[in-house]
Amino acid sequence: MTELVAAQLVVNSRMLYFGWTPADPEAVSALVPEGLTPAPNRQVFMNQYVVDDATQTSGFGAYSLTYLGPDLSGVDAPDGVTPGRWWTHYFNSSPAVRAYAATRGVPATVGTTTIELRGNRLVATTESDGVPVIRTTARVGRTGDAVNRGQLRYLTHLDGELLSGNYPFVAEPVDPFEVESLEFLEPDHPVYALRPAEPLDVTWGFYSPRASFAYPGGESVLG
Repeated sequence: MTELVAAQLVVNSRMLYFGWTPADPEAVSALVPEGLTPAPNRQVFMNQYVVDDATQTSGFGAYSLTYLGPDLSGVDAPDGVTPGRWWTHYFNSSPAVRAYAATRGVPATVGTTTIELRGNRLVATTESDGVPVIRTTARVGRTGDAVNRGQLRYLTHLDGELLSGNYPFVAEPVDPFEVESLEFLEPDHPVYALRPAEPLDVTWGFYSPRASFAYPGGESVLG
């Protein structure tokens, strides 16, 4: 396995993370490589987040990121419940983070994410090379005493091998939380294959103004 660079820590990012059933399940299946199996309902995940200041990271600096792709079967996270996930798109504003991610087989490309909050209305917009491609609108409340914590599992492909990485996280979700709309804005962009079914069927999710995680945690070749 290719030698990988040191892990990084990110604290207090503003994060919108949720999943949905897709409009075109077969298109989602086609994005999953040999050796992995998509979830039975072909569920898609997406994380749109912003790191506002360099002091929130151990070395990355400030950046924004949207990543998404299919949930998987048979490769659950360490909790045995949360599905493992396959990145198909990874729109990142930082050359340093893109280079770091690429060493792990992540399909990192140029992109920016903004999260705007006015009252209880949140709008998250993802751009790819300056073109808006995804817009999420959600209704959000305030953080309370709840804390989401655990480890996520992401799979990548590098040097002919599938890699498995565990990513510990702690997030303070808001309540209430409801995704009101999810728009894929560019039918000619490859990410359009992951667009949601109509009516929108959000299967899980949260928004947290304070989400922290290690990037990445333990890694191994998928056996």
